[in-house]
Amino acid sequence: MLYLLTGEIQTGKTRWLEQRAARAAEAGVRVYGVLAPGVWHEDGAGGFEKLGIDNVLLPQNERIHLADRRDIAQRLGSVEPDGPSERARLGWAMSNAALARVNEHFSRLACEAAQVAGARGLLVVDELGRLELMRGEGLTAALDLLRRGPQPAWEDAVVVVRAGLLDRAHDALDSAWGGAVHVLPGSQKP
Repeated sequence: MLYLLTGEIQTGKTRWLEQRAARAAEAGVRVYGVLAPGVWHEDGAGGFEKLGIDNVLLPQNERIHLADRRDIAQRLGSVEPDGPSERARLGWAMSNAALARVNEHFSRLACEAAQVAGARGLLVVDELGRLELMRGEGLTAALDLLRRGPQPAWEDAVVVVRAGLLDRAHDALDSAWGGAVHVLPGSQKP
């Protein structure tokens, strides 16, 4: 079953998915894919400000830094002008090396997925956005893997998608998965 976890910006999608992935692992389900927790800083007024995005590669829990907020990257001089986030004019300046590493991870998972027959697994992808669903860039190996549908290593997948991109996600993935179920942060499914 494919679950599309959706919601607006900063509504707890990643936190919900982290909790679900942890519960699944505690229940003996092997979790594959990537989580994208934010890099937060206390703002001095009792709140938090999002400065960047990390990626946690699963199942090995390897953490890499994916992106900085654009204004911070410009100030640090770390904007990569040839990168897909620049071409798409995203609010985040993504590291080309980090994107390549995450794509390499998904390519490796694709090779391993068919070899793990009978395993209880869950694939998570946090997140498919404009780069992937509108431009054919970004986490392309994740989208390719999802387009294969259920695998021997996992029968279910949870994919984070912004509400405005749900139609594109359905167009890209429904035929491989036989449709999808929408979930919101706080949902009891999956």
